[in-house]
Amino acid sequence: MIYIDPPSWPGHGRLWSHLVSDVSYDELHTFAETLGVPRRAFERDHYDLPSHRYADAVAAGAVEVRSREVVRLLHAAGLRRPKHGHRTP
Repeated sequence: MIYIDPPSWPGHGRLWSHLVSDVSYDELHTFAETLGVPRRAFERDHYDLPSHRYADAVAAGAVEVRSREVVRLLHAAGLRRPKHGHRTP
């Protein structure tokens, strides 16, 4: 399943959401591709999606969850990839 959190992460003058899968990176890449999201928006274990694309992702089937839930889902699926120098609990 594909999940998205609210666009609440600031960067580059806009707000961003995180788009994740609890199944596989392949599922995530396929979903992002259907939305026309470029692969360069993929960061370790998620896609960064600008706020103006949030409704598009939800309309395409992404399930809305809280930001904390995104991290929990990634950990539970074994798909969490932390930044270098950070450990996952």
